[in-house]
Amino acid sequence: MNFQLSALLRPHLLTLTPYSSARDEYSGTEGIFLDANENPLGSTTSVAVNRYPDPYQAAVKAKLAPIKGLRPTQIFLGNGSDEAIDLLVRAFCEPATDEHILITPPTYGMYEVSANVNNVGVLKVPLTPDFALDTEAVLAAVTPHTKLVWLCSPNNPSGNLLDRAAMLHVVESVACLVVVDEAYIDFAPETSLVPELDAHPNLVVIQTFSKAWGLAGLRVGMAFGSEELIGVLNKIKPPYNLNALTQQHLLEALGRVSEKEEMVRQIGANREALRQHLAELPIVERIFASDSNQLLVRFTDSKAVFSYLLDQKVIVRDRSKVLLCDNCLRISVGTVAEDARLLALLEEFSVGVER
Repeated sequence: MNFQLSALLRPHLLTLTPYSSARDEYSGTEGIFLDANENPLGSTTSVAVNRYPDPYQAAVKAKLAPIKGLRPTQIFLGNGSDEAIDLLVRAFCEPATDEHILITPPTYGMYEVSANVNNVGVLKVPLTPDFALDTEAVLAAVTPHTKLVWLCSPNNPSGNLLDRAAMLHVVESVACLVVVDEAYIDFAPETSLVPELDAHPNLVVIQTFSKAWGLAGLRVGMAFGSEELIGVLNKIKPPYNLNALTQQHLLEALGRVSEKEEMVRQIGANREALRQHLAELPIVERIFASDSNQLLVRFTDSKAVFSYLLDQKVIVRDRSKVLLCDNCLRISVGTVAEDARLLALLEEFSVGVER
């Protein structure tokens, strides 16, 4: 396949002159800074944040790149994965035309929301009833107007990995970008598609610091792709999209990979224990296979279970209105104590139903 990124890009972006910040003109850390109209006297808090942060997060990317087996120029960092999702839609999809994205529901809702915000069409090719990728249906649906194919693996809300060979078959068969969202990949037994990037210039992989790294409050997402594609995202992003404190915390976190891996191990163990106990409850009809930190559970009456738990201040996610998820609740894996409280309440509910 002869793939050319410039042929997919919205034409006016080819000649767009991006905003040039003060830190684009001088990226050093020493000197008298009189170029950015900052407050030279300090900050109104105890933390010195009166200077603008590095707009391209060079130190973070230098530390992250060897962990991911990439070059820093293949990494985009954004305000959550949602920023990368939105920028990809804005970069490649012309609003109010026949151009569209393709999604495979049930899946993460922000792909469709970002398309709707940008007035871009959405084509839906559902997963199979077991939440597998319907490869042939996806390929049959792709047209010359398809700009982005979104695949979520492990999938949200079902939690399962999509078949690796099937995803790569899609990547190798289409002339558009294929974005694989791996927000939960750290919890999965299979490895990421990141090593495939150099061989597949139309592949983009998205990950996040929110899940396994435990940094949801910082709002940091990662997008990995060709240097050309990352250059496009950097061209159209806001100039200082990651603040200085976030970058400092990221550098600290990247020095604690072993701690992240231990949390992943513990969450995996908690997930399997939770699965085993849920399977013993008569109100549970099915627990879907999960390679993430969540379990999609089908109940005999999910609405009643959801309301009962909510009354007891145990909050799960009602997915019963989502395609293929009738009577399903999505349960995030908690601590041992949190899971025990959940199970105790479900057992109480089960006893009440039996009466």
